[in-house]
Amino acid sequence: MMRGLWLIPVAMLAACGPIPVDRAEQQCLDRARLAAKPRGMVSVGATSSGDAKAGLKLQISSDYIMGRDPSAVFDACVYQKSGEPPTRPLYSFPEWRG
Repeated sequence: MMRGLWLIPVAMLAACGPIPVDRAEQQCLDRARLAAKPRGMVSVGATSSGDAKAGLKLQISSDYIMGRDPSAVFDACVYQKSGEPPTRPLYSFPEWRG
């Protein structure tokens, strides 16, 4: 029973390994967006009993607060996740609307 226990830490470390660069690029697009500007949502409504409800959700990244360039944030993020540089610049992605 104890023989197979060493596989658990090995499997956990393998999960922390690099990911393919194309997947890292997709994941890092969101981080670059947050570096460009905060994101938020406001909601207003009423309950069935007539009470008013309001909500606010705001996301601000430390990259935005520090004034980091979204392109540099993207490049560093991709390299950190994949161990490789991005295959193309941030601004060439159709999804980018910084």
